[in-house]
Formats: sequence, C-alpha cells, structure tokens
Amino acid sequence: MSSFLAESLARVKPSATMAVTDMARQLRAAGRDVIGLGAGEPDFDTPENIKQAAIDAIARGETKYTAVTGIDELKQAICDKFKRDNNLDYEPAQVFVAPGGKPVIYDVMMATLNPCDEVIIPAPYWVSYPDIVNLAGGTPVAVETRAEDGFKLQPQDLEAAITPKTKWFIFNSPSNPSGAAYSADELKKLTDVLVKHPHVWILTDDMYEHLVYDNFVFATPAEVEPQLYDRTLTMNGVSKAYCMTGWRIGYCAGPQELIKAMTKIQSQSTSNPTSISQWAALEALTGPQEFIAEHNTHFKRRRDLVVKMLNEADGIECITPEGAFYVYPSCAGCIGKTAPNGTAIDGDEAFAKALLEAEGVAVVHGEAFGLSPFFRISYATSDENLVEACTRIQRFCTSLK
Repeated sequence: MSSFLAESLARVKPSATMAVTDMARQLRAAGRDVIGLGAGEPDFDTPENIKQAAIDAIARGETKYTAVTGIDELKQAICDKFKRDNNLDYEPAQVFVAPGGKPVIYDVMMATLNPCDEVIIPAPYWVSYPDIVNLAGGTPVAVETRAEDGFKLQPQDLEAAITPKTKWFIFNSPSNPSGAAYSADELKKLTDVLVKHPHVWILTDDMYEHLVYDNFVFATPAEVEPQLYDRTLTMNGVSKAYCMTGWRIGYCAGPQELIKAMTKIQSQSTSNPTSISQWAALEALTGPQEFIAEHNTHFKRRRDLVVKMLNEADGIECITPEGAFYVYPSCAGCIGKTAPNGTAIDGDEAFAKALLEAEGVAVVHGEAFGLSPFFRISYATSDENLVEACTRIQRFCTSLK
C-alpha cells in the first residue's frame, strides 16, 4: 500500500495536538480519569446571537453554494473589522473567506510556493505551519526563540535567517503555543528588517488578536509598517475569540492578485465556505462584542492560576504569557529522571507520555512545536479541571527520581 500513496505524504506528520486530544478521548472511553489540556479551543459555548443568526439563515434558505471567496455581506464586514480594529483599508475584492484558518494557510502556500522556496517560521510554532509548507513543496526554516526573550523572535535572528530563497515569513501573535504577544515597538523592530528585503512576503496569523491580558495592546505588521501592506496577507478568524471552532470560518485580506490565486486553489478543493457558518460569522463580527472581555477575565484568572501552580512543581519553570490561552512551561528540570514505572524521562515527549500514563493529564510535548524541552498546556477549561490537573502535575514531578 505504501507504494500506492503519494510521496508528498512522507513530508508531513499528523497534527500532534489533535493526536493528544484523540488519545485523551480514547482513554476516557476506556474508563480512565483523564484531564485533557491539549485542545486549543475555548470551553465557552458559541454566543446565542451567533447561533440564532445561523438558525435564521437556515430558515431563509441560505443553504446553497456561495461565491468561492464568501458572501458579499461577510466580506464587507471583514473590511469594516480590519479598518475598525487594525486601521487597515481593504476592499471586498481583497478579502478571502475559507473553511477555517488552516485552509487559508494551505491555499496561500499552494498558490505561491515552488521547490526550494524557503518559509521562515519562529519556533515554537503552531504544529501545522511547517507541514503545510512541506506539503506545498517549500522548505520550512525554523528560527528558535528563547524563553528569556519571552519566546519572541529577535530582529537579528530574523535577519540571519533571510536568504535569497526566502519567500514568506509566517508570524503569529499572540502565539500558539507560547502565548507570546508582540507590542507595536517589538513588532516594529521586525518590520524594519523585513522592509530591507522586498522579496520576502509576510503571512500574519492574528487568530488570537482579541485574547490578550494585562492591558496589552494588539498590533499587526501591516498596521505597524505600511510599507509592507502590498506584500502582507493578514489572516484572522472567528474560531477563538467567538468560540466558533467547529463552525470553520477563517478569513484574510491582501493583494488582489494573491487573493485571485488562492481563489483558484479553493475553487478546486473545498469550494466555498459553509453558507450557514458565513452568516453566523457575519453576526459574530457585527454583533455585540462585550462577551469577549468577559471571557478574557476568566482566561486571565486561569492563566495566573496555572502559571503559579506550575512554578510550584519540582523541575518546572513557566513564564507568564501576554495572550492566547496557552502556557509553554519548561520541563528541563525533569529531564534525566525516572518515572515511578521505570520510564526514563529523556525528553519532553517522554515527559508528556509518562505524565499521561501516571496521572491522566494530557499535554502536548514541545518537540511537536519545534522547541524543546517544553510542553504546552491549554487553560481553556474550567478552574476545577486546571487545579486538579496542576495538582497531578506537581505530584508527578515529585515522584520522579
């Protein structure tokens, strides 16, 4: 069978985050008491007004194919959002709606990458970035960040990674998996580098834009440096801030020629995004927004709880991130030890597996995100679950010899 499959499959790996979530689900089904901290989705339900907009769309018969790039009403709302929140001017012809954020990235990479093209990706990175680049035939170039810098890419490291083969720089703030968010001043230092290299395009993944804490002010590259507008694809979606992960709506805006190329790819793959979800997304972007701040109050409390309890665990160090709903603690102090069942903790993957086996806590190991020895915890779950999970992590770390 292996000879029958496409050679390109060898260039990609299954999503580690989805694998951990599935493993936790299977263990629960088998009767294990498992707390899953691997899923990157809010535990809050989709707001009622958004659900009602979908119900109303069904009642109106909005159940047919739409334009490949989305309905006009939603594209105009996206233009209005970019102007309102980011001071970016786009026309509907520059807007592209897809069935989730991941298809946006897939479509743009498929539409632009040729063999030997390089894509710079700061590490730790969202697990799908390098695999999508590989699938499209490009070469991902991971540039490691450092915990002492808050997992934020430094301008000199970006400069050193750029070569004549560099086609894209993928930027994600706030970051999945670290939660690191770049201030406008920090971002300007990176955009100053990019201005000097006109052959490098920027894909900015702003999916966690509204999930920021401690009075942090969000900024996006084309807003900070207008000279980059003509070679920036600004991406966002409704999954995280609007609690709509299952609705599968992502969107972006950029140069019209690039949007046309992406449209060609989507027209031959997923066709249009789901019509009903588009009407729900329209309500999300244009309806009440107050619930976002309320949710963020809960997320901030959970972040602080998790950071405190993790830093009380033997061998764990966890910095406080500015955004998203993840922490990315180091388990370096546990490496080289042995679990009670005799398992050698020789890396973050072994740490995560032993933790799951011993205490029923599912986390994602740092190697999957391109930076070890760390692991990712999603705190988008109840306070009770987080307290219990962190208590188990403390107990597990104490048990290591």
